[in-house]
Amino acid sequence: MPLSLSLQKNFAPSKMEEEQRSLLLSTASRFPLPEGFKPSYGTSGFRAEASLLQSTLYRMGILCALRALKTQSVIGIMITASHNQVSDNGVKIVDPSGGMLSQDWEPFADALANAPTPDHLLRLISEKIERCGEKKVEVLVGRDTRPSGPSLLEATKLGIGSIIGVVAIDVGILTTPQLHWMVRASNCSTRAAEFDYFEQLSMSFRSLVDLIPGGAESNEGFDKLVVDGANGVGGEKLLVLKEMLNLKGVELEVRNTGNGGGVLNEGVGADFVQKEKVVPSGFGSQDVGIRCASLDGDADRFVYFTVPSKDSTKIELVDGDKILSLFAIFIQEQLSILMKGTDENDYHCRIGVVQTAYANGASTDYLKQLGIEVVLTPTGVKYLHEKASHYDIGIYFEANGHGTILFSEPFLHWLEAKTDELSSRAQGQEQRKAALRLLAVSKLINQAIGDAISGVLLVEAVLRHKEWSIHRWSELYHDLPSKQLKVKVVDRTAVVTANSETEVVKPPGIQEAINAETAKYPKGRCFIRPSGTEDVIRVYAEASTQDEANSLANSVANVVDKFLGLGSSKS
Repeated sequence: MPLSLSLQKNFAPSKMEEEQRSLLLSTASRFPLPEGFKPSYGTSGFRAEASLLQSTLYRMGILCALRALKTQSVIGIMITASHNQVSDNGVKIVDPSGGMLSQDWEPFADALANAPTPDHLLRLISEKIERCGEKKVEVLVGRDTRPSGPSLLEATKLGIGSIIGVVAIDVGILTTPQLHWMVRASNCSTRAAEFDYFEQLSMSFRSLVDLIPGGAESNEGFDKLVVDGANGVGGEKLLVLKEMLNLKGVELEVRNTGNGGGVLNEGVGADFVQKEKVVPSGFGSQDVGIRCASLDGDADRFVYFTVPSKDSTKIELVDGDKILSLFAIFIQEQLSILMKGTDENDYHCRIGVVQTAYANGASTDYLKQLGIEVVLTPTGVKYLHEKASHYDIGIYFEANGHGTILFSEPFLHWLEAKTDELSSRAQGQEQRKAALRLLAVSKLINQAIGDAISGVLLVEAVLRHKEWSIHRWSELYHDLPSKQLKVKVVDRTAVVTANSETEVVKPPGIQEAINAETAKYPKGRCFIRPSGTEDVIRVYAEASTQDEANSLANSVANVVDKFLGLGSSKS
């Protein structure tokens, strides 16, 4: 039962032990909210300039402790600002499933982070706190390589320790996906140390490679892979995994590991490469034609690229849409092999792809032509992940390279039983291999969250299986030219969207005006959506040529400005 607390000076605390109240008041007074600072919970947590975040991390430590008591499960908290500049930091919270914090706790996170005084803070806590049983619950605390991490770690641990019955476990420097994996594994009562993560990835990758037709030896000499580690934790961890893999015919080189003096996310990393489409620091003419990949700062997203010529600073990008397409093709092929000869009463696997409106229209058309179900959600990984969980195999990726594959428990149970059944037969060995490949994929991919390291390994295994070069992969389809703009407005909340942000329902008349502009362009597609953090409206446009995409984006930006804007410039 929740405990209630009156904090007026004339009254004693009701039902909250004095020890707990005193402990919270003594620690809370050490972490006042900085004057003028108004932290706001974003897609996956809080981010800001690191010097402002002591109070936020302390309070999110408390939130994680309360969540652990509420669920009687292991919770995780990751100190990272992902692809932001090194002077920033932030926090991501991991629920028992290994996924993001439950959305119904996000308003509480905002309220807690913005409580102006210790008394206000205690009043909020009293509404959520649960009686603790005899068993202590744990919160796993991880951080990336940012220099601000150690001091924010101490604030986080103090927050966790301020709630009686909860213990903070410092799991050290990790990638964000590693922490998500460890929380998920801990709550499934399986081995959950960092070594176990590496072992699962390396074993499932080797299994997948051994199941290549003709065996791993058929891919001897498969060309080099060079990975940009964003001068962050991902490069560091990939070097550890490289030693465990010890694979024949694979030359893996990791650059920008942070050990050579480079700055985190400065001219490097998946976010920089995907947005700027230029060669990251440490890459150049020596890499022409070589398969390259780039991780982001906390290794939860990745993209591939090639350097096209010695004189070029531009790259040929293979983004999250094409990563999704590669995985979808492979999984569809294995399912097709597996289901050959099965009767109509056998398990019917439902496979689906989940995208946002920002996915390039060419990728969506390509996937539909393969006969795969494609659905859209609003922007944000939490929406994509939730929708993907509705399928037996749900695949989602954003163009920025953040995504994963989810397998339903009923399907995995059926797959394991089917594998056992096929093992006992003389016939059906190709079906058995297809089933084993799918099981290996389910173990290699990090089903808790997007994971750049496991994702890169799966790409490498699939490319080897199909004997595709990065150029063959890149030619699956050709992206439609696109353009994005921002329009400053008085009040972004005046725009209300529907149908996964592809249609504007308020203010009246604006969608009709957008439709009229879009109809002028062959293969034109355009939508607008309010920013989640600033008073701007974002415009996305596609068309047959880059000039037409630019023109459509500008004309729709003018429509937005006419309806809602300040008469100011677009960016």
